[in-house]
Amino acid sequence: MTTAAHPVRQGLAATITMLAAILLLVAGILSILRGIAGVTKDEIFLIPSEYSYQLDVSTWGWIHLALGVLLVAVAIGMMLTATWARIFAYCLAALSIIANFLSLPYYPWWSVILIVLDVIVIWAVSAWNPQPALSAVPADRRPR
Repeated sequence: MTTAAHPVRQGLAATITMLAAILLLVAGILSILRGIAGVTKDEIFLIPSEYSYQLDVSTWGWIHLALGVLLVAVAIGMMLTATWARIFAYCLAALSIIANFLSLPYYPWWSVILIVLDVIVIWAVSAWNPQPALSAVPADRRPR
């Protein structure tokens, strides 16, 4: 008896992959917008007087702008189901969490929203299994 890949599992894997890609794209676009606001020295940012990781607002803007562009590129790669994009999604989402945590006093709500999006992206990427489970296939029928 041969067992094919379960269509429901494969559909769920594809859905989780697209969810992660879309969330990564949204996080990237929000980072780009935050970066543009920081580079143009928009007045939406709070300037804390005493903060350990105090940088100029335009410096934070360039950091978020660069990170946002990379996040968008990886999201597009994930939509095209590139393996490299899945690996980079972990790394960039983690870097985005760190950058948003460090810039938390400058724009708290935006930072919290992006941190939550990045955590969801990491969960979605890690939940995706592009290969069907080999345990469902008998040992004599497994690919070699």
